[in-house]
Amino acid sequence: MNLPFFIARRYFFTRKKRGFIGWLSILSIIGVGVGTMALVVVLSVFNGMEELNRTLFRSVEADLTISPRQGKRFEAPPTLLTALGRTPGADLVTPVIQDNALARYNGAQTVVTVKGVANNYLQRSQLDSALVDGRFRLQTNGINYAIVAEGIRNDLSIVTQDILTPLELLYPQNQSGSRTLNLLSENAFSTQALTVSGVFFVDAQQYGDFVIAPLPVVRELVGYGPNELTSIELQLKPGTDLAAAKAAVQTLAGDKLLVRDRDDLNVDLYRAINIEKLTVGLTLSFIILIASVNIFFSLSMLVIEKKNDIRTLLALGATPGLIRRVFLTEGAIISLSGAVTGLVLGVGLCWLQERYGLVGVGTTSSIIDAYPVRVDTTDLWITALIVLGITALTSWFPAQRAAKIRQTTN
Repeated sequence: MNLPFFIARRYFFTRKKRGFIGWLSILSIIGVGVGTMALVVVLSVFNGMEELNRTLFRSVEADLTISPRQGKRFEAPPTLLTALGRTPGADLVTPVIQDNALARYNGAQTVVTVKGVANNYLQRSQLDSALVDGRFRLQTNGINYAIVAEGIRNDLSIVTQDILTPLELLYPQNQSGSRTLNLLSENAFSTQALTVSGVFFVDAQQYGDFVIAPLPVVRELVGYGPNELTSIELQLKPGTDLAAAKAAVQTLAGDKLLVRDRDDLNVDLYRAINIEKLTVGLTLSFIILIASVNIFFSLSMLVIEKKNDIRTLLALGATPGLIRRVFLTEGAIISLSGAVTGLVLGVGLCWLQERYGLVGVGTTSSIIDAYPVRVDTTDLWITALIVLGITALTSWFPAQRAAKIRQTTN
């Protein structure tokens, strides 16, 4: 049997130790366990928020989006669209024209983001789960329809059942190459009228002002040429390797166009989440460090209490290194007990939250009832390494002190 482990275990479980030092050790285990549990839960909540955002964006954004590296429009000949459709794994290729416009409805008006899409956009069925009123359609029997976000409906008081009141979209016209806009001119704006067919709600701020309309209508509204687009959205078949498809599409698109997936489109949001996750993780690590100070005091007092035992071991031929390992092992037992307890409790709380929603969001307008959580194995390993590293640091000094007792007894 490993001698340092045997002695450390005896020190930890001996009944004589159930005095003040024993209770201090138990307090150390509790402190490390609570800190570890909190770190696991908080990191899992951030993982859940990140996964929730990916789910939300999955209901709006395509798998791949092709846009110009410079400017906001580019020429997309039919040959390019055909070639993209033949890319391995490609399912639907949707040309898009997107720009800001002024929307008017029954005397009210607001600035919106109008997104013109081809008819195959609805075949992606992404917004089906986000529909809150009406139904999805863009063109039927020669009538042009618009699908608006919940925020637009609230701003303009839109009633989807009212088919007689149109939604007017206004876009400033380029008047004979002039750089200024004459608001008094009757030709200052191009106008398109559409019937609102449906309302969708996505709990993401950047999609709260969207109006989805037929591509030909938006093309005429903004005055784009027959092959001009602002982006091309590519939906992939299930099971397609995203990285391989992205590389293939980028090669096909060329250097002037940029191919991005959903994470690329929302990189700033994910970066902010990761920064918050890192900040909170560091804060909780300091709390664990403070809790680990109890281990330092517990081992320091144990060294004082066991001076006679140390002298006996030294007389029997024990080396200072063995004495040091005894107390390092003692600290490891305390820290491992707290870490394992904290990990088990943290994972258990996350499981209960995911299954039963113990902690609710607290708002009726949210799309979820309880805070989302997702336990990541990597986070568990990182948490365990942080705890063991901190506790090893606090155990080193008392162990080093115990190893130097021989110098004072010669």
